[in-house]
Amino acid sequence: VQLQASGGGLVQAGGSLRLSCAASGSVSSIRAMGWYRQAPGKQRELVADTYNSGDTIYTDSVKGRFTITRDNAENTVYLQMDSLKPEDTAVYYCEALIPTGTAWGQGTLVTVSS
Repeated sequence: VQLQASGGGLVQAGGSLRLSCAASGSVSSIRAMGWYRQAPGKQRELVADTYNSGDTIYTDSVKGRFTITRDNAENTVYLQMDSLKPEDTAVYYCEALIPTGTAWGQGTLVTVSS
């Protein structure tokens, strides 16, 4: 599985961005897709995941502000990020859960200015 992410950028606090991640290759093996992020000096952390069952999970800090959706026909997952805060600044990584482990896309930088 290959993942291509896009949509990062610079935004002011309170603004919005939408990240996209398109999967290709053995997409039928994907069990879940989502996003992690890594801020400078911090460990990579889960932001949100969406499973084939339709279940979604979010880290507490983004609940009510971020929405993850998935277009199965396009094999694409989206992360709508609203009410962005400076602490959301990070490199965001798309990921897909597959039988052999986790596939990762390249990171996309999100910078939120105060």
